[in-house]
Amino acid sequence: MLQGFSAELKRLSFWTLICLLIGWITGYFAWVLGLGWGIYLGYMLYQMWRLNRWLVRKNDEPPPEAHGIWGDLFDNIFHLQRHQRQEKQELQAVINRVQEITSALRDGIILLDWRGHLDFWNPAAQRLLGFHTKDQGLSVINFIRHPRFVSYFEEGNYSEPLELPSPRFSSKQLQFQITRFGKNERLIVVRDVTQLHNLEQMRQDFIANVSHELRTPLTVISGYLETLADNNNLGPTWQKPLQQMQQQTQRMALLINDLLVLSRLETTEVGHNQKNIDLESLLQTIRNEAVALSGDKMHSISLNCESGIALAGNEKEIHSAFSNLVVNAVKYTPPQGKIDMRLWRDKGNFYFSVSDNGTGIESKHLPRLTERFYRVDASRNSSTGGTGLGLAIVKHVLMRHDAELKITSEEGKGSTFTCVFPLTE
Repeated sequence: MLQGFSAELKRLSFWTLICLLIGWITGYFAWVLGLGWGIYLGYMLYQMWRLNRWLVRKNDEPPPEAHGIWGDLFDNIFHLQRHQRQEKQELQAVINRVQEITSALRDGIILLDWRGHLDFWNPAAQRLLGFHTKDQGLSVINFIRHPRFVSYFEEGNYSEPLELPSPRFSSKQLQFQITRFGKNERLIVVRDVTQLHNLEQMRQDFIANVSHELRTPLTVISGYLETLADNNNLGPTWQKPLQQMQQQTQRMALLINDLLVLSRLETTEVGHNQKNIDLESLLQTIRNEAVALSGDKMHSISLNCESGIALAGNEKEIHSAFSNLVVNAVKYTPPQGKIDMRLWRDKGNFYFSVSDNGTGIESKHLPRLTERFYRVDASRNSSTGGTGLGLAIVKHVLMRHDAELKITSEEGKGSTFTCVFPLTE
C-alpha cells in the first residue's frame, strides 16, 4: 500500500510538472494547471467507479487491472475477500459439525439469547417440546408455562435441575438444567427422565404399601409375645428368647414407622400444615424428652436459645428432625457425657445445632451419613436399636423447609450437627 501511495504521488507530481511546463510555454498557467488537475480528478473518479462496480457484482472474478494506489487497493480488497470467504467456510464447517453433534443427542439442547428468547434448538428439543421454525425469536416461557419453570427461570438460581411434567406429553417427565454463558445467554438441557421418575414412584409406593401391610401382622405378633411373656407357666427357659423376640419386634416397629415417615415426606406437598412454630417451646419439649431418654446415663443436656427467631413450617416434621438429632446424640454419647442444643442467628440465616463429646465419626463417613440404612459401624445400630433412617428423615425435612444439614465430627472429640435455615420475614 505504501509503495502504491508513493507511486501515485510521483505520478501526480510528474503530471503537475507537465502542466506547469505547458502553461509556461503557452502562457496560460492557471488554465492549463486547472485542466490537468481536472483530468487527474476524472481519472480518480473513473477508478472509484471501477471499484464500486467490481464490489457490487459480489462474485469471484479477479479485480480490474490498475496501477499505483488503485492497483494496491484492488489487490488488497481481493485478498481480504478471499480470506473472509475462507474463514466463513471454516466457521460454517464448525457450525455444521456442532449441529450434527447436537442432532445426534437424545437430550434436548436449547440456546437462548440475552432476553430469554429462542435462538437455536436441536431435533430432540423439537420432539420433546414441539418447537417450529417460526418460533425462533419468541420467549421460551411461551412454550413452557408451568409456574415452577417460570419461577426457576426468572430467579436465576440454576445450581439444581428442575423436574416437571412435559408440556406436550402428559405421560412424560422432563428434567431442565439451565447454564449461563456468554453475555447473559443461556443453555437449557432437556432430559426425558420418565423411566427414572416411574421407578422412583414405584419404589415409594412399594415402601409405603409394604410398611402398611407389615404393621398389622407385626402388631399381632407383638400382642402374642406380650401374652406369652406374662405367662408364668412357661418357666425361665423361655424368658430370654421371648425378651429377644420382643426387642426385635419393637425394632421392626420403629423401622416401619420411620419408613412411613419417609414415605409421607416424599409424597406430600411442601407447605402441608404449615404454621408459625414457637421454636423455644419446641426445643424445651425435645430437651425434656432427651433427659428422660438419657435415664441412667445421666447426660448433661443444655439448651441455649436466642429469642425472637420465627419459623413457618410443619411443626410435626420439624419436631421429628430436631428430635432425631438429639436422640442420636443421647444414643451415641457415653454415660455422663455432654450434649449441647443451641439456637441462634446471623444476618441471613438461623441455626439449630446439636453437639456432643462422644466418640465422633471418621471424616470418610460424613458425606454418606444421610443415606438410608448407611452404617458407620453395623454394631452401633444393633446395640442402640437404631433404624438407620433418622438422618435421612432429617435431610428430607430440612429440604422441605429450604434448609440444609452440616455435619462436623472428629474421632474421640465428638460431633456437631447443624441445621441451617434461611431467615424469613
